[in-house]
Amino acid sequence: MKKFQNNNLSYWERKTWLSNIDFAIVGSGIVGLSCALSLRKRYPDKKIVVFERGILPSGASTKNAGFACFGSVSEILDDLESHTEEEVVAIIKNRIQGLTLLRKTIGDQAMRFYQYGGYEIFTSEDKSFFEECRSKIPYVNQLMKRAGFTQKEVFLFKNDPFSFKNTQKQVVFNQFEGQLDTGFMMNSLIQKTLKNDIFILNSTSIDSFSVEKDKISLDLANFGEISVEKLFIATNGFAKQFFNEDLQPARAQVLITKPIENLHIKGTFHLDRGYYYFRNVDNRILLGGGRNLDFKTEETVQTGLTELVQHKLEQLLSTTILPNTPFEIDSRWSGIMGVGGKKKPIVKKIDDNVFCGVRLGGMGVAIGSSVGKQLADLVDS
Repeated sequence: MKKFQNNNLSYWERKTWLSNIDFAIVGSGIVGLSCALSLRKRYPDKKIVVFERGILPSGASTKNAGFACFGSVSEILDDLESHTEEEVVAIIKNRIQGLTLLRKTIGDQAMRFYQYGGYEIFTSEDKSFFEECRSKIPYVNQLMKRAGFTQKEVFLFKNDPFSFKNTQKQVVFNQFEGQLDTGFMMNSLIQKTLKNDIFILNSTSIDSFSVEKDKISLDLANFGEISVEKLFIATNGFAKQFFNEDLQPARAQVLITKPIENLHIKGTFHLDRGYYYFRNVDNRILLGGGRNLDFKTEETVQTGLTELVQHKLEQLLSTTILPNTPFEIDSRWSGIMGVGGKKKPIVKKIDDNVFCGVRLGGMGVAIGSSVGKQLADLVDS
């Protein structure tokens, strides 16, 4: 019997969605959709298609904690151990510009953005590092001014207003830090993308690509090959399958409590150089982190939970964050970030008409919009 090639795509499906593609974007997270919108502004008549392997963004864009932040004092001091002063200032500036662009693109109300302020708390055992951060606050504030904050001192010490336990009595406060609803943010970005005549194809995985003269061939899992003019890779922690760069996946585990009556905690909070973070949302506490307990295990593209990390998160809730408040865990999940030896994102041309914007270093909310725009700008570089 004669064999027929059958990927079950109809003539209409190929014609409408999978042919004559000018710009193909892999990844429908903040970077991918921001790239698509930037391209649409400059190329109103081009066909733009975003390919997404999951039914929702697969990385961290819909799984993050919804922090609108640009780094705590301890994180910035930590970065200075492996980056020059100029590099750190550039990193902070990118975060500030990215958050500004995100708020302008979506609007504060649409993504439920609230500027309650951010707090860095230090454990009782961390007294020496606490004192080091205290002594370097003026220096870090100078870096913030160089990065774009000229109106006021960004970081200041104040007494802990929340009565956390087993912590230093003072916290570092940052009035400019905010929080947002990740679901509302991404839904707004998706709706804006669709309204701009951009296709988003979910459950469509790109296995590989090849560059042939003026065309790029994409191998779609279960659907065969298609040709596109230009390719933009925005899969962050998953991008290692396409090219070899200083980039590793990093899993972030999260849990959220059931609603808590009279919850007094409001804001975004950082602990242990940013490796733990928590916030209020819908009268609940959302808490994530713990990757530093076992870096090797968490260097994976597989979502999942570990007893080691989840136990530590619950322990922090009961001994530090909510020591006198009964709570129940409602749900747990994980997301995949992209990290490397440097905090600066990788935004570059990697082949003829192939570009990437990846390695967001756990700061996707802050820099995703900016990286997406920079990725789109590579077309003319």
